[in-house]
Amino acid sequence: MITAISPIDGRYGSKVQELTECFSEYALLRNRVKVEVLWLLALCAEPGIPECRAVSAGEELLLRNIVERFTPAEAEKVKAIEAVTNHDVKAVEYYLKEQIAGSPLEELSEFIHFACTSEDINNLSHALMLKDGLAAIGPFQEQIIAFLKRLAAEFKEVPMLARTHGQTASPTTIGKELAVFAARLRKQSENIAAVQILGKLNGAVGNFNAHLSAYPQVDWVALAKGVIEKELGLKQNLFTTQIEPHDYMAELFDALARWNTILTDLNRDVWTYISMAYFGQRTVKGEIGSSTMPHKVNPIDFENSEGNCGLANAVFNHLSAKLPISRLQRDLTDSTVLRNMGVGFGYSLIAYKSTLKGLGKLKLNEQKLAGDLDQAWEVLAEPIQTVMRKAGIEKPYEKLKELTRGNVIDRATIRSFVETLELAAEDKQRLLEMSPASYTGMAAKIAELLD
Repeated sequence: MITAISPIDGRYGSKVQELTECFSEYALLRNRVKVEVLWLLALCAEPGIPECRAVSAGEELLLRNIVERFTPAEAEKVKAIEAVTNHDVKAVEYYLKEQIAGSPLEELSEFIHFACTSEDINNLSHALMLKDGLAAIGPFQEQIIAFLKRLAAEFKEVPMLARTHGQTASPTTIGKELAVFAARLRKQSENIAAVQILGKLNGAVGNFNAHLSAYPQVDWVALAKGVIEKELGLKQNLFTTQIEPHDYMAELFDALARWNTILTDLNRDVWTYISMAYFGQRTVKGEIGSSTMPHKVNPIDFENSEGNCGLANAVFNHLSAKLPISRLQRDLTDSTVLRNMGVGFGYSLIAYKSTLKGLGKLKLNEQKLAGDLDQAWEVLAEPIQTVMRKAGIEKPYEKLKELTRGNVIDRATIRSFVETLELAAEDKQRLLEMSPASYTGMAAKIAELLD
């Protein structure tokens, strides 16, 4: 939308459509309606609450259809009620009472939102939003990992001059370096999946106070657990105040931020490889790289991803630091902050799609890789001095330092030095046959270990 303040809803709106069903105001209201209906059905099914009678199959279907047929137009009805009540959760309660008015279910109206505090409904709704959000962005995270795995397998034996501190270092392979990122991202995906999404349905300060005052004989813990775990697929947390403490959210947002941080690392490394001409980029017809330099094909996808990862993490880091903190049994500072969960997810999704687009454009420049390796014979100082140590030759490091540091080193220089060494014939021959391109250690095998 051209008038949108946030680029998530404006410039990038088409890139985050998967999240509108997860984090929009409509999504929040739909989940609130769902929680209220499921709680009512649980109360109706509890023999210890005779005043909340059992419902017929048809009545149950009517209630479940309120959830299934909850559209944005229905959400607008809730918002109209909220404009009068100035309370968002109470508006949902009144909306549901309107939906069953005139039917036999109307006699159960006062059991809608029974013994609940608003946070009972909200915490479960937010949990469902997170669950849906993870399901929406997860496939894109997996696509990035799968793409890197394919490239790692394809380029596992393509040698590349490594650089530590920006200086030439022991060679590696393109495939192995990409395998490192795939493994790191996969580990963080496992951490994200391991976070249990929690929920509470235990009243104003978490003690089932109101519940027991009306029906002391009911097993309220079990009743609430059935809704939270069986119906909603979450995990019950009994150790709460008025709010679920949000510790699991902090854990989740931290894990998402780490995933994005590793992706930023990948973006920067690939950007650098492009600047070094190790990778070229396939051109897209009609695209312009620079408004003044026609030759340019800028690595804009990796730059876009890096920027959006940073924005996502700024939101996630604030959520993680703020949400576990609440004054006494609750304050409302979490309420407005929680409304921005989708912002972190939105910027993340934009980043993931940009990285995938960038990876799809890459073209390997083996000629450039080979040329750089052939200009870096000094990296063989490491294996030579290591073999010298094996042979007991005095001060091998110092001798190689004197030979190589600040000097121009080529194949002839290296061979001449090796010829002077008193080494076992097998060791000497191995060093004489070695080149920067062949000195990659177990890089290819390590890339293969990525399952």
